[in-house]
Formats: sequence, C-alpha cells, structure tokens
Amino acid sequence: MRVWYANDGWGVIDSEDTPGGCWAHFSTVLVRGYRALRAGESVTLDYEPAQQDGFSFRAVEVWPADQEPYRTETEAQDPPDAYRSTLRITHGDPKDPDPA
Repeated sequence: MRVWYANDGWGVIDSEDTPGGCWAHFSTVLVRGYRALRAGESVTLDYEPAQQDGFSFRAVEVWPADQEPYRTETEAQDPPDAYRSTLRITHGDPKDPDPA
C-alpha cells in the first residue's frame, strides 16, 4: 500500500501488475469494522483497468495480505459497484422532431 487517505477514504496500491499505481476506495476494502488500510501494508487485491483520478487501474476488492477477506452478506452476493454507472442515449426519428 503506497498511501491511504483515511479522512478521504481512498489510497493507492503499487504492484507489478498495475504500473503507476492502482486507485482504491474504502468501499472495496474487505475488513471488519472501519474500512481502512495503512501505508506500507501488504495487501491482496483484485483490480480492473479503469481511468480513475489519474490512475489506469481501480481496485475491485482489496484486503490485508495476512488476513482473509471479510465480506458482508450483501458483498458475498453482489460484487461492489463503486464508481460505476451506465448512460443510455436514445435518439428519436429525425423526421419527427417531437416524439412525445
């Protein structure tokens, strides 16, 4: 763990597989209690390619390397959707300027 900003709830993880660092949000931290990590701590992580705050990778799940991941019942059922959204734009018939 390169750095963890506890007050802001995010940090950066360095690994050979994530050159430049991997952005991590507290919602992806799988520990009991307050979801935080410590700078210098060894962690295990799953990540995805993403553009997040200047980083090319984003953590999907992360937990201290010397612990088992702790998932709440909800997390065990559904993967976290931190900072994901969908936008669908549908264009009407160009011959009909007022489709309503």
